[in-house]
Amino acid sequence: MKNEYNKTIQACFVGYIVQAIINNFAPLLFLTFQRTYDIPLSQITMLITFNFGVQLLVDLLSVGFVDRLGYRFCMVLAHILSAAGLIFLTVLPGILPSAFAGILIAVMVYAIGGGLLEVLVSPVVESCPSDNKEKAMSMLHSFYCWGHVGVVLISTIFFSVFGITNWKILAVLWAIVPLANAMAFTKVPIRPLMEEGETGLSLKELLTMKTFWILLIMMICAGASEQGVSQWASTLAEKGLGITKTAGDLAGPMAFAILMGASRAFYGKYGDRISLDRFMVWSSLLCIASYLGIGLFQAPQLSLVCCALCGLSVGIMWPGTFSKAAAALPKGGTAMFALLALGGDVGCSGGPTLVGFVSELAGDDLKRGILAGVIFPVLLLLGVVLCRKKRQK
Repeated sequence: MKNEYNKTIQACFVGYIVQAIINNFAPLLFLTFQRTYDIPLSQITMLITFNFGVQLLVDLLSVGFVDRLGYRFCMVLAHILSAAGLIFLTVLPGILPSAFAGILIAVMVYAIGGGLLEVLVSPVVESCPSDNKEKAMSMLHSFYCWGHVGVVLISTIFFSVFGITNWKILAVLWAIVPLANAMAFTKVPIRPLMEEGETGLSLKELLTMKTFWILLIMMICAGASEQGVSQWASTLAEKGLGITKTAGDLAGPMAFAILMGASRAFYGKYGDRISLDRFMVWSSLLCIASYLGIGLFQAPQLSLVCCALCGLSVGIMWPGTFSKAAAALPKGGTAMFALLALGGDVGCSGGPTLVGFVSELAGDDLKRGILAGVIFPVLLLLGVVLCRKKRQK
């Protein structure tokens, strides 16, 4: 029975690669947008906020329609919207009176797809037969990282060979990935999240549970800890070291993504031998040290090493929180996964926005902005400790 769901799990893996494409392709073009369309840094920051803000809204609204429309229909729709947004990114800035408005519309379309993917992919994998759900969840989320690495590496090679001016061609090529996976989801088996006759917890029931609120805050901090560094890593490398865009992308976001993926793949393979609580505690402590290192080290090379270590430290945070939620609230259903995804996207939006805002106040000093973001891994560490105490009681 498990074998027939292998294709479903593989399609979900590709779904997170699609999520990585729509979240990480545009940040590689931030300075290009700034130069080509004369967009100020404050509006560039807004692109990050808007992307995750739209995903957040979709997470919230999905509680009311995903179960009615069905997981298959919503999954196919998510992939089609992701592809459409990438294609719009190449067309709308050139035909609308405001290039920035064109970019915003494109981001809105693929962000709707990304929001749906965030809500759908984890529960689809959770519903598939598996010997160890925590391992499967961590391995699933590692594919977001490998997608991130692929986006940075392939895009960097493309820009080096064909020039950054041909970025629109690459955007269309990236759109092929979600279109192909949409076709896959029309065929693979999808198992219901709840057994027949069972109903998940209602929104009202979830919101009255202290454990759920702790998990929600942990998801916010997981998203903020990850994206607070990830979204600005390329810009930090270029400005801090005064190096080329190619070297900046390799030294910044790609190193971050490789180590984040390595952390998730490691737990995906050996998670049955390692305490999830212990792994998350040590990861949170390493994340705190990484944020402090980026902000306080004077040598830019050391700051970049801390950027990479930050990727290693945040790897378990998002999938680990999902796994803890599924174990603590087994009847959480679609509502729980949707609200946790919402919390993650609040963090993904709020983390980079706080970094950008503080950086601007400090005279465009990104190190100061990232230093302010240390509050997120600190709160996540506190959440892990509180969850463990509640479970022991």
